[in-house]
Amino acid sequence: MQTYEATTIKRDCRAVAVPSGRQVMIREGASVEIVQALGTSFTLKVQGRLFRVEGADADALGRKPLEAPRLPAGTSDEEVERMIWDRLKTCYDPEIPINIVDLGLIYACDITRNADGARRVDIAMTLTAPGCGIGHLLSADVWQQVMEVPSVEEVQVTLVFDPPWNASMMSEEARLETGMY
Repeated sequence: MQTYEATTIKRDCRAVAVPSGRQVMIREGASVEIVQALGTSFTLKVQGRLFRVEGADADALGRKPLEAPRLPAGTSDEEVERMIWDRLKTCYDPEIPINIVDLGLIYACDITRNADGARRVDIAMTLTAPGCGIGHLLSADVWQQVMEVPSVEEVQVTLVFDPPWNASMMSEEARLETGMY
């Protein structure tokens, strides 16, 4: 039997119903269970239903938000690319406790530099199901996490559905963790 962390909401908190994507407000004092606290968002169970809470609202759960990344002077393009991929790995589907990179949802991540050294990142990603009600939240989370990487000035996230996602696109570790091998 899986155990969850019970907590009380410390202040009114915006949330999104999973999987419908409907925005709601969870009121201060509500009893909730944190069922997923990975990456930059949280999945809560409230009266038997699932809700996603952004990391920016971590204080409403008594948690600290993830700190923005920092780049030392002279960081190489390869190190910046690694940091971008690390930030992508902080994004999770609220129903699956595996990051979107290991789920195989990122089809492309292209990084270009302009003359002043600023970077543009173009990301092609998919969803596990085309009708996913929270797809816009996942793509917004990707945009936010990559925009926080120093020297990135522009991010374009495009949802694509060709080829359709399937479990074979997951990393071996993710397939083992989910039993989809």
